[in-house]
Amino acid sequence: MGTVVVGYVPKPEGEAALAAGINEAKLRGSKLVVVNSHRGGQEFDGSAARAAEGELETIKSTLEESGVEHDIRQLVRGFEPAEDLISIAEANNAELLVIGLRRRSPVGKLILGSNAQRVLLDAPCPVLAVKAQ
Repeated sequence: MGTVVVGYVPKPEGEAALAAGINEAKLRGSKLVVVNSHRGGQEFDGSAARAAEGELETIKSTLEESGVEHDIRQLVRGFEPAEDLISIAEANNAELLVIGLRRRSPVGKLILGSNAQRVLLDAPCPVLAVKAQ
């Protein structure tokens, strides 16, 4: 069984990535690994950790309803989210990595976000980048 890895953030682009990841996992008959990565540090205190846990509970129910075999990983290791996604994709021999992109201004379209760019350039597998509605 293959693996599809999804980078999840509790924003519209994260929801779009999760929905696309579920669809891809169903199409491929693959396991879905959802990654929620935080850098940690002073701004990731107890209230931020509780909020993150609550967000993960919400996606747990979405995943259970989907019927897709899944694993959820919340990482607070001090790494950039791109590093976490790439390392988990490598460790799971992912066949696809799904990320969400946010809308940008005309000037911002010339430059992707640093995490998205790093994932697109360094991922060990194909990357599906989706936009939020």
